[in-house]
Amino acid sequence: MNSKLYLIKEGEISLKGGNRNLFEKRLRHNIKDKLSGWNANIEKQKGRLYLFLDEDADDETVEKALSTTFGITGFARAYRCEKNVDAIVSMAEEVLRKNPFGDKGTFKIEARREDKSFPLSSYELSVLLAKTVHELFPALEVDLKRPDYTLHVEVRKDVYLYTDDKKGPGGLPVQTAGRGMLLLSGGIDSPVAAIRAAKRGMKIDSIYFHAYPYTSDEALEKVKKLASLIAPYLGGTRLYVVPFTDAQLRIKKLSLEEETTLMFRASMMRTAEKIAKERKALAIVTGEALSQVASQTLEAMSFTDSMTDTLVIRPLVGMDKEEIISTAKEIGTYETSILPYEDCCVIFSPKHPVTHPDKEESRKHYLSLEMDEEIDKAIANTEVFYFNPLGKEESLKR
Repeated sequence: MNSKLYLIKEGEISLKGGNRNLFEKRLRHNIKDKLSGWNANIEKQKGRLYLFLDEDADDETVEKALSTTFGITGFARAYRCEKNVDAIVSMAEEVLRKNPFGDKGTFKIEARREDKSFPLSSYELSVLLAKTVHELFPALEVDLKRPDYTLHVEVRKDVYLYTDDKKGPGGLPVQTAGRGMLLLSGGIDSPVAAIRAAKRGMKIDSIYFHAYPYTSDEALEKVKKLASLIAPYLGGTRLYVVPFTDAQLRIKKLSLEEETTLMFRASMMRTAEKIAKERKALAIVTGEALSQVASQTLEAMSFTDSMTDTLVIRPLVGMDKEEIISTAKEIGTYETSILPYEDCCVIFSPKHPVTHPDKEESRKHYLSLEMDEEIDKAIANTEVFYFNPLGKEESLKR
């Protein structure tokens, strides 16, 4: 038996009824995929998964992996013992010595008796272990509402004890809701959109439109860094870097100045649709929020949606900027997103973009640009990078 144990709590998965096994199977696969270097083995019990790893498994890496795996609501380094009172007390002492509470403050015992054949009730077990805590930390006082420290004990097939439980990201396991293609810019919004879509089980790959030399190599490296930061949440992701300079120069030359941003967005949708079909993706995901900028009015979004037959999903559509920034800080992308390297949309933006376009007129204008050849050329020259479930970059051949 592997000697390092983590207790994993499920959330929404437990509500999936007859499909629950499919979600749990995918969650176990996603966890093992991240921790394959340490001979991961997972056991299932009611409402819990138990992850066993080699003793040399790095705690920081394991905790990062679990804290970015959708489908997990909480986890903790745990310890297992036999189901008898002496063994439980002995293990509690061992756990508390490894994870000392401190000399001041309050504590509680959180006992859960799933096996009703165990002779002590949850309350009786809590009282017993409270005595153990007092013996080791006599200055601590009991507080059942807002304790500084908590010792958890769960009586199941065996007995599991833990102290420092951590919050997981919740949601549903990635790859339980199909595949989407994210339009990943270097800004704040699109990484957050990726996380919100992945939290509902969608597998996400990313597309970045690079207009070198108008957009710099630093801008590309910034986007690759963002891809590496969100990859752990996405269970790994491919980044398609599409060379879009010629396409954008053609649009800038032939389109009305005030419509250039709309035409850029339309051509990006057409490009994303082609790559999505290649990857068997069912949706295009964007970081657009309603009325945030000129290209994100209802009229503008209606036009860009009309340029693709693929479903367009906007996870941020009802969020304000402060909410988006807050989430970006939580997932660790904000500081990278605000680096001063602009993407191609910003550089080619007109001074006075149209905000309420007529959809049919704009469609006619776009089709008159005859962009298909430029788009196919850009896709043929696309470079693909892969960022694995731990966020490490690996080059791929298409």
